[in-house]
Amino acid sequence: MTIETIEVEGLSTPVSRIGLGTWAIGGWMWGGTDEKDSIAVIRRALDSGVNLIDTAPAYGFGASEEIVGKALADGYRHKAVIATKVALEWQDGKVFRNASPERIRHEVEDTLRRLRTDYIDLYQVHWPDPLVPIEETAAVLDDLRKEGKVRALGVSNFSAAQMDAFRRVAPLSTTQPPYNLFERDIDRDVLPYVKQHGLVALAYGALCRGLLAGRIGAETRFEGDDLRQHDPKFRAPRRQQYVDAVKALDVFARDNFDKSVLALAVRWVLDRGPTIALWGARRPSQLDGLEAAFGWRLDDKAFAQIDAIVSQFVKDPVGPEFMAPPQRVLVS
Repeated sequence: MTIETIEVEGLSTPVSRIGLGTWAIGGWMWGGTDEKDSIAVIRRALDSGVNLIDTAPAYGFGASEEIVGKALADGYRHKAVIATKVALEWQDGKVFRNASPERIRHEVEDTLRRLRTDYIDLYQVHWPDPLVPIEETAAVLDDLRKEGKVRALGVSNFSAAQMDAFRRVAPLSTTQPPYNLFERDIDRDVLPYVKQHGLVALAYGALCRGLLAGRIGAETRFEGDDLRQHDPKFRAPRRQQYVDAVKALDVFARDNFDKSVLALAVRWVLDRGPTIALWGARRPSQLDGLEAAFGWRLDDKAFAQIDAIVSQFVKDPVGPEFMAPPQRVLVS
């Protein structure tokens, strides 16, 4: 299988245009995890040519990074481009933003230990922190880059103006926004900014929390602490609109490209610009179909037909705003 790659400023290795997303591997908000399966899926991804492994300390309160570290032991580290994040803190199972230089300095050491490595390929600010000037956050991250602990810098969930503020202080290589067939807010400003300034966008939620995999129906149930129990897209009656749209998109994909809706959803992200689609999986079987995303393209006519299908069925659209963590409350 030949996987498309893309150059990322600051990294010497071309990066696969599909990256393995490991939020679910951390277990928290996804109904638990299985370490053996998680290690197996990471190694299968690497053996398949997917070299970007995207993780974060907040994914399972360190669990995801620890599992990634175990998976990359025994000779796998050289195959991987590790993208992790910083600037979220947690207490009593609740996450909030903290992008202070002190927090970042503390976090990077914990992350390096959990990942069992002495450098991070791509270090991303997980969410902007309104209580800390972006310039301060960028400055300490640039220091880490100069010290060799970090190779390249990125941000996540930043606006174009916030990226501008970051870039005034430190080199910025990537941004990581939510982006998929159903969640397209970045088309207005973030994606044009990415194209203008030579960045790369890592699209998280490329399959919209599994909706675009084509296996979720109106009656599908989610157990434990699965975040989809609280996702407005998965609540009646709105869920039926999205399920019907997925069915219609699947018919379109099969009739026009002999592909599944899953392959169509990933290809849609890849053909929107300098993008990488993050593919979440926690069992090896969930990587089946990777190769179907490559070797073909969508043209303007196909984009227009896809837009028409989404508009036909989704009459009450909603974004991913429910996932945003709160900011800290400072006590005077």
